[in-house]
Amino acid sequence: MNLRLDTDKIRYISLFESLTGATVKDCVIDEDGNKLIMVVKQGHMGLAIGRRGCNINKVRRLLGKEIEVVEHSPDVREFLENLLRPICVKNVQIFDRNNKKWAYVEVLARDKAIAIGKNGRNIRKIKLLMQRNLGIDNVIIK
Repeated sequence: MNLRLDTDKIRYISLFESLTGATVKDCVIDEDGNKLIMVVKQGHMGLAIGRRGCNINKVRRLLGKEIEVVEHSPDVREFLENLLRPICVKNVQIFDRNNKKWAYVEVLARDKAIAIGKNGRNIRKIKLLMQRNLGIDNVIIK
């Protein structure tokens, strides 16, 4: 899977990696929320955050943006769990429909609204990151 990164994303990744020591696999810029979403290599979450959040706070102050860090996983279920954290994922099913991969994610009824987010913001983020990182074309929360 080849990710396309523009100059701004490459700069953000370079700065993030140099300040935290964590390896970044993907970066998404959320202009609406003035936020960067960094997908870090599996096992690098602790490095990215740092002791008592010192690394992530340093990056926040320097860039003047909110930073969301998600740990990558080649496993679809595990990556979805990381994206939805702290929501409990009950079940994940992967289907092929019309040559497209779909992920059906079952969460607790009380967490469904949180998983989708205000105006669908969270589900859009999840769909984008699943497509970019694992080639899953659509994600349905049920």
